[in-house]
Amino acid sequence: MVEKSSPKKVVISDAGKAVDRRLDQHEQYEFGGPLGVTAIMLGFPTLMYYLWICLWFYDGQLVYPHSVEEVKPFLARMWTHVCEDANPSLYAWKVYGGNIIFQFILALVMPGYQQEGLPVPSLNYKTLMYNCNALYSLYATMIAAAALHYTSVFRLTEILDNFWPPHVVATGSQIRMSGNFIYDVFMGAILNPRIGSIDLKMWAEVRIPWVIVFFLSVSGGCKQYEELGYVTPNMAFMILATWLYLNACAKGEECIPQTWDMYHEKWGFMVIFWNFAGVPFSYIYSIVYMARQDPSKYHFSTPRYVFMFATLLTAYYIFDTSMSQKSRFKMQTQGITTFRTAFPQLPWSIVKNPTYIQTAHGNRLLTSGWWAYSRKPNYAADWVQSFCWGAIIGNASPIPYFYSVFFITVLVHRVGRDFERCAIKYGKDWEEYCRVVKYKFVPGIY
Repeated sequence: MVEKSSPKKVVISDAGKAVDRRLDQHEQYEFGGPLGVTAIMLGFPTLMYYLWICLWFYDGQLVYPHSVEEVKPFLARMWTHVCEDANPSLYAWKVYGGNIIFQFILALVMPGYQQEGLPVPSLNYKTLMYNCNALYSLYATMIAAAALHYTSVFRLTEILDNFWPPHVVATGSQIRMSGNFIYDVFMGAILNPRIGSIDLKMWAEVRIPWVIVFFLSVSGGCKQYEELGYVTPNMAFMILATWLYLNACAKGEECIPQTWDMYHEKWGFMVIFWNFAGVPFSYIYSIVYMARQDPSKYHFSTPRYVFMFATLLTAYYIFDTSMSQKSRFKMQTQGITTFRTAFPQLPWSIVKNPTYIQTAHGNRLLTSGWWAYSRKPNYAADWVQSFCWGAIIGNASPIPYFYSVFFITVLVHRVGRDFERCAIKYGKDWEEYCRVVKYKFVPGIY
């Protein structure tokens, strides 16, 4: 039954708490179990090296042996590139490590907005506080980067030449452990890793990958300007696209504690590797391609540029406002009615008098705003953005489309995990919700 919201806080029922305790236990393997996660941990770094080599040394085209006789020399050639060209230098470690240290210091000292997170079942429904200072940290980073660039202490053009970072790990209280070492390394052991006031998982998700992604695009723009005397519309598109995403994460940081990543995913290889390496060094292949190729290979007509920019901005608007609608609704169910405002606040970021399905568990399922049309409107809009990041170079190279191909695979898999969990958690109420909101991603299609 669809109801209208009220200021009354959500109260989790005893039956709901029993289900939450069940969901906090390991019942079955995901990602193909130990063998699957081992393949992922070995396969993704290898794939990233291969795609980088193709971009850097083979004009962005996929290279492969054309016969059995060519396999051995091909593998030898790839290995030579890894050993001689892709091995991180001390300078690269200083650049990457310096950014991590700088971002950590900013997270410690910059003023921020104090946001209460969702009640955590494994902590007896205690709510954790989050110091949301990513926006101040972002602009401090931009000012510092501009100063370093214009004083030639550190030219932003150097970022693209230092591409392979180290990885980090963390430890702490364990939850949802399987007992299999490899699998638990991949999935993680702890849900809320913290150093002082800093939630490491949220810090790593916002401060590291998207800062690197944005400055890689700026680096590409600076490189074009120095070499060509201008910045191509395609590179300007990526600078805008990456800034929109980074700024969205920073200005809406208080919404992140309400997301699946914070509430459910643990601090393991899957989250750590993707935040510190996967996102910043595989989502921006179009930037790497454009920085090394003649602009004539990816030049568009004016109408096509207009279409690309319009598509990006439309997808961003839906992504930004749908995320805001859902997070603010969850805050309302906690009794939070005053929300932070930061630039840019877009129209329809908050749904007034939202409708919802009240579950026997105690939680409420939003059926208003963008969420009246699909169960994951944010995922659909997010994927369109990812596709644009590849499509901005047209058919010049298939490699920049890696992000969107990989991302749709992740989203479909994540939706399956999420919906399976919701079916257990909400039972018949979930069935009713699926009847009311029929489509998963795109209304009328899927």
